[in-house]
Amino acid sequence: MNYKVAVISGDGIGPEIVREAKKVLDAVAEKYGHSFQYKEVLMGGASIDVHGVPLTEEAITACKNADAVLMGSIGGNTSTSPWYQLPPEKRPEAGLLKLRKSLNLFANVRPALLYQELKAACPLKDEVIGNGFDLVIMRELTGGLYFGERKTIEENGIRKACDTLTYDETEIRRVAKRAFDIARKRRKKVTSVDKANVLDSSRLWRKVVEEVAKDYPEVTLEHMLVDNCAMQLVKDPAQFDVVLTENMFGDILSDEASMITGSIGMLASASLNNTKFGLYEPSGGSAPDIAGKNIANPIATILSAAMMLRFSFDLDKEADAIEAAVQKVLTEGYRTGDIMSDGCKQVNTDEMGDCIAARI
Repeated sequence: MNYKVAVISGDGIGPEIVREAKKVLDAVAEKYGHSFQYKEVLMGGASIDVHGVPLTEEAITACKNADAVLMGSIGGNTSTSPWYQLPPEKRPEAGLLKLRKSLNLFANVRPALLYQELKAACPLKDEVIGNGFDLVIMRELTGGLYFGERKTIEENGIRKACDTLTYDETEIRRVAKRAFDIARKRRKKVTSVDKANVLDSSRLWRKVVEEVAKDYPEVTLEHMLVDNCAMQLVKDPAQFDVVLTENMFGDILSDEASMITGSIGMLASASLNNTKFGLYEPSGGSAPDIAGKNIANPIATILSAAMMLRFSFDLDKEADAIEAAVQKVLTEGYRTGDIMSDGCKQVNTDEMGDCIAARI
């Protein structure tokens, strides 16, 4: 089979880690008789440098014409990059928000799995880690505070900023269904996270999630306030199966979850719409301080490519092969610097990609 993949390498370490994911995909193509046709697309700072805007209409069209999008990272150093002297709507991250909205990518799936080989890299105590944890955060991605009306004004000589958090029941219901569908194939538990003791939007969120739960009698639903969830993630992460939450809460909690896996360089993600189409990217940022040094961890991007094979292309066997290759490399003791521990062999970015590709 031939698959068209729009590739957004992006900024910072993006081109380095995407290069390794493509290397592994090409190994999969060779072994299993597929072909991946890559279309390079500019977004973020890379697009600003060429086109003066973080995302062009041509780039959106190129993504829509692909079967899926594989992305690296967007943005730079906010204190020194000229990109951040621009108005907010022209900064790198504005391109990512626009792309999510244009492609209707409302469901963000972020698995957080602690490999036994990386227990030493996990900041939690052994008694907390126990036998490890395997959870998924389902984050609503196109609504809420990040997409609400905003303004900055001056009243009576005092500057004032306003951001609006808005959700309607349709937005909540569609992402909730995705969370329950995934839970049904896992350990059959959904933890819906909100701030219903304070926010109207959270009270609606809770009501709609309970309505959706009635269609999934085999899945257990629990509600948890976001501040408690943040604590529980570091107190007892094994209690979670699928964590369902709104946009901003999910942004924060998924980064917390990434660090208890040992490194944000291990956390893959998929952003999905209501078809097989998806955008696949590592959860980490562009890490401009290490860009170009060939030391970034490409595993999250490689695992994101595996999610692309599974969710967009229905290539479960091939996705399993990538995940097994990652497991084998870790078992054999290969590590990038962020997950390095005593007795292991430290490798750079392209060496890690070579190791994983060789074990497909």
